[in-house]
Amino acid sequence: MLAQQRQQAILERVRRTGGVRVADLVRDLGVSDMTIRRDLEVLAERGLLEKVHGGATVAGPGSTEEPGFAAKSVRQQQEKEAIARHAAHLIRPGSSVALSAGTTTWTFAHHLVDVPELTVITNSLQVADVFHRAGRPDQTIILVGGVRTPSDALVGPVAVAAIRSLNVDVLVLGVHGMSLRAGFTTPNLLEAETDRELVAAAQQLVVLADHTKWGTIGISSIARLDQAHVVVTDTGLPEPARAELADQVGELIVAGSAQNEVAQKEAL
Repeated sequence: MLAQQRQQAILERVRRTGGVRVADLVRDLGVSDMTIRRDLEVLAERGLLEKVHGGATVAGPGSTEEPGFAAKSVRQQQEKEAIARHAAHLIRPGSSVALSAGTTTWTFAHHLVDVPELTVITNSLQVADVFHRAGRPDQTIILVGGVRTPSDALVGPVAVAAIRSLNVDVLVLGVHGMSLRAGFTTPNLLEAETDRELVAAAQQLVVLADHTKWGTIGISSIARLDQAHVVVTDTGLPEPARAELADQVGELIVAGSAQNEVAQKEAL
C-alpha cells in the first residue's frame, strides 16, 4: 500500500469512528509504529486530523462553536447545491414542509420556490426571505418567532410554543454534525430544543448533510440516526461511512452518484 493510500485509509477511519489508536493501525495496516506516526504527522499538518497521545481524533470545531450564516454559506457550495437539487424531488406539490435553519436548507429553499401550493414553516430568517422574494401567491410561508442565533435561526420558548401547535408532512433538517454515537447534532442548545420540536411535528424526517458533517459532533443531539426517513449527502462521504449510515437510516441518497442521477432522470 502506497503512503497516500494508507493515509487516506487512516483518515477515513478517523472520520468514521471519531478517533484511532496507533497500535490498532500498526496491527491492521501491517506497518511499523514509526510509519503510522509519520502518517499521522502528515495528516495533522494538513489540518485533516488532530494528534493526541497514542493516536488521533477528528479535526474540527469545538462542540459549542457556531459559525455565522455568512461564514457557513461559502463552505461546500457545490455539494450543498447537489444535495438540494436531489432533495427537492422528495417534496410533492400541495404538501406542508418545515425547514430548519442553515445554509443547506437555505440552498434547498431556492429549489422549492418552483413547487406549487406549498405551506412552508420555518424558524430561519434566511429561508423565509427566499420565499418572500419569490412572491408566489400559491405558497403560504409561516415564520415562527424567537431569539435569533448566529446562524439566523429563531429559537427558544416562543419558537417551541409555536411549533408544538403544528403538524407537517415533512421536515427538512439541516445539521451541524452526525455520528453513530450522537446522532444528528447542533452546537446551540436552544436550537437543538427547537429542532427537536420540529422533528416531533413532522410525519417524515429528511436530513440534508454534506460529507463534512460525518464525525462532527455538536454539544446537543437533535435526533437519532434511525429517526431519519431519508438522508441526502454527497459523493465525498467515504464508502465505509455510507455503509454505516445506510444501515441506520430509512434511505440514504448520495447526490451526484451515477445511480441516483439515473434514478432522478427517470423520475422526471
